[in-house]
Amino acid sequence: MTVRLYNTRTRQKEPFTPLAPPMVTLYTCGPTVYRYAHLGNMRTFLMADLLRRTLAYNGYEVRHVKNITDVGHMQDDTFDRGEDKMLLSAAAEGKSPQEIAAYYTDAFRRDEARLHILPAQVFPRASEHIPEMLTIVRRLMDRGYAYQSGDNVYFDVGRFPAYGRLSGNRREHLRAGIHRVELDPNKRNPEDFTLWKGAGPHRTMFWESPWGPGYPGWHIECSAMSMKHLGAQLDLHTGGVDNLFPHHESEIAQSEAATGLPFVRSWLHGEHLMFAGTRMAKSAGNYYTLSDLRARGYDPLGFRYLCLTAHYRSKLNFTWASLTAAQLAYLRLRDAVAHLAGSDPPDPAAWSEGAMALEARFRNAINDDLHLPTALAVVWEVLRGGLPRAEKYALLLAFDRVLGLGLDRVAPAVLPPAVAALLEEREALRRGRCYQEADARRDQVRAAGWEVSDTRQGTQVSPRSRFTPTLVRVSPRHGRPPRIITGARDVPSRLAEPDRCEFSVNLVVSGWLEDVQRCLTSVVRWAGERRVEVVVVQNDADAATAQWLEQAAADDPRLRVLHTTHHLGEGEARNAGLRDSTGTIVLLLDTSAEVTGDIYGPLWAALPAPAVGLVGPRGVRSVDEHLHHFTDHPGPEVDAVLGYCMAFRRAALRRVGLMDERFRFYRNLDLDFSFAFRDQGYRTLALPDLPVVFHEHRGWTSLDPTERDKLSRRNYYRFAKKWGERRDLLVGSHRADQHDGADHDHGHPHDAHDHPERPR
Repeated sequence: MTVRLYNTRTRQKEPFTPLAPPMVTLYTCGPTVYRYAHLGNMRTFLMADLLRRTLAYNGYEVRHVKNITDVGHMQDDTFDRGEDKMLLSAAAEGKSPQEIAAYYTDAFRRDEARLHILPAQVFPRASEHIPEMLTIVRRLMDRGYAYQSGDNVYFDVGRFPAYGRLSGNRREHLRAGIHRVELDPNKRNPEDFTLWKGAGPHRTMFWESPWGPGYPGWHIECSAMSMKHLGAQLDLHTGGVDNLFPHHESEIAQSEAATGLPFVRSWLHGEHLMFAGTRMAKSAGNYYTLSDLRARGYDPLGFRYLCLTAHYRSKLNFTWASLTAAQLAYLRLRDAVAHLAGSDPPDPAAWSEGAMALEARFRNAINDDLHLPTALAVVWEVLRGGLPRAEKYALLLAFDRVLGLGLDRVAPAVLPPAVAALLEEREALRRGRCYQEADARRDQVRAAGWEVSDTRQGTQVSPRSRFTPTLVRVSPRHGRPPRIITGARDVPSRLAEPDRCEFSVNLVVSGWLEDVQRCLTSVVRWAGERRVEVVVVQNDADAATAQWLEQAAADDPRLRVLHTTHHLGEGEARNAGLRDSTGTIVLLLDTSAEVTGDIYGPLWAALPAPAVGLVGPRGVRSVDEHLHHFTDHPGPEVDAVLGYCMAFRRAALRRVGLMDERFRFYRNLDLDFSFAFRDQGYRTLALPDLPVVFHEHRGWTSLDPTERDKLSRRNYYRFAKKWGERRDLLVGSHRADQHDGADHDHGHPHDAHDHPERPR
């Protein structure tokens, strides 16, 4: 049967034909070893593993090379700007770049082994292939494709007309985008890319070259390593879609310019792993590692099974619920195999027509551009079908050569004598039509850890799948299990219910137990006789904080705790608490706040007026009509109330709506929420005399300045895109002052560029 693969370069599925069958050369862009690989990275490496296994299943001999980038490339690889990731990591951890590379390389290899990813035959390191890189650069200069400018050597994209064919990025499109960033004055053309970069005075990793001390550009590394170990022409090259441009585009240009030969016959690119609506990435702050899964009680092969349920060219949405379902399915599969494992699998030449038909369907699925979801469906059809046990076992072992789920390592299920005796009693009771007593025996068998299934082939018994993810490290208090949620929508909304108390105080807790204790104690102390409830969202905090909160909730019935399975973004975590609140007034507090007096009386007095929507002790106003900058303002009328302490009537949420969950970081979420109130005609007031003080905000001070700026700016641009043209909502505008809670049409916000993040 022919293997058909989707070639990114031709944008169609093609029959795969290697240059020198049965040998296949396969190159995979490996990790940059300055941090742990996250699950999105691992999905891409799993795709390459499934490709390799599929080819081997079809009789090919695969030579697989996967590089290790231990030199480090730039933060902005597109335009060769920014600081070196390896050096940044080394400085942050107080180690040498070599120590950082060795540590994270070992971690990556362990993660691959846990996912049953077959090790490549060669793991070349970029730092060990500098001579090969220099040879290619010299050849490119000799052939007129590269030039030296200053201390750098660049590839002249204008000399390679096919540049952009892989990704669809033509030169005219590139130039249209490049004018928005700082240009490198050394380049002849803005779209040229770096082959060799001068070291500069403070560079710690550099090598001597004909152009002076320096280090390689990111793209030249892969060309040098792939061609050294696999030759000038490759059968297959894999990577993630994020590598399409500029990395793979540049690999093609420099490799083909250096050799005059077509570089790669087929390019395969895996799609993103998504989480919380965006691709899983360190820069987005929404990533998890294999160690995170293991710490929560998941088997890494449960994640491998999850990846098998989606085609590699489709985005896969990662949720804890979907991972749990995949883990349970994987365990059920293992249990079924354990029931079959005592069989002696027949030789494939002796398989029945039914077995051969199922094998052909499995092979057709994997050979159709690695369609593993269809192949997985065939696996379950084998288990449900009427084939003899030995043939089922043989098929599953054969399929697992591609699936890689370790089914060949599953030990046979050994039925304990006590369970066997219960089953014999059950059969006797069923024959005697004593069904109630027979059901009781079945329940006893289940309680002993075995599943009973009555089929046309007779009664089958298999071990029961037992899996409880370690979502929160707390124990039930007073017989009440902790409430565990995977997201805000797991909390039934109470917004339509009548008020049950005067105040709902909402806290989002992500650690720093001392701050939590100080804040929560002050909230309860000043509640007095008022009817107050406290809703705490324990947002993936440490075990000590989670346990303290559970004990506090057991001691005080006014306190409810929602434990999250993972770290939710700020907007979603806040929404979980808001959905669970039942007070007339909702008070949102940051754990850096400490209540120092009766805060409830002034809030109750300020919020009955229908026109007043949002109040708090601190507010800001825009210093211009374009919402470029905001500064503190004593009020009372302000454009926005700061989120460290804000209060509003719960009924207002029915019109204003919940918080925007795209705001994963807290800064500027309060701007967005305040403008949502003003958009509905409500006033936003600062009440500076409210008895509350603010301590160090550890969610801010725990971040390095670069991360603070990046996260803040991302949220500000999100806010500016929604509200940047809504100057009518600013204090002093006729519309904002005259509307008294009335509905009105929304404007049409436009993207606001180059607005610095507002000061706080």
